[in-house]
Amino acid sequence: MTVITDTPLAALDAEGRLLSPVFKGATAKPGRFAFRGEIALKFHVSMADEKRAPELKFDQVMAVADAGAPTIGFLAGMAPSLEHIKTLCEVVGDKIDANGKYFFFACNLDISLRYQIPYGGATFYVLPLDEATVYNELCELFRIERNDLKKLDTGAKLIVLAEAAAKFKGKFDEISFEEGLKIMGPIKVRENRPV
Repeated sequence: MTVITDTPLAALDAEGRLLSPVFKGATAKPGRFAFRGEIALKFHVSMADEKRAPELKFDQVMAVADAGAPTIGFLAGMAPSLEHIKTLCEVVGDKIDANGKYFFFACNLDISLRYQIPYGGATFYVLPLDEATVYNELCELFRIERNDLKKLDTGAKLIVLAEAAAKFKGKFDEISFEEGLKIMGPIKVRENRPV
């Protein structure tokens, strides 16, 4: 059975960054480990032994990694601002590369805009996220009928999304990170966002 220490997710786990797991474990696909939850991007300074929620997180995260692989093959999630790609790349470091598929949903991007942004040695598909969830948006992007996934467990759903991402050939306008910073709007503050 694949364990997290066999994958590039191990370092994030050791740093206490993999939070609120809806799923964190081996999948039915041999050699594949999946995670669904949150990744802490920036921690508050903690006093004594107190545990505090992260100051910044990559939310609604879905990740799939192969045992023995140096990088994460599939990663998707949502952040309040497009500028947080920089922080995400600082956190995941060399665990992403040009061969993976990475989907970054930014809450301060106009709902009509979609881009490909090279950053940190990888290319991110950058999409807006307003009221929907990352899961629903990816199903729509990959043309996956959600009813077909209802009987699958969470690990199997993540594998379906990762395999669809690997085959995804969509092309969006490519812009630089700096150009993206000029396009993004103010950060929207919303309570009770979907998980």
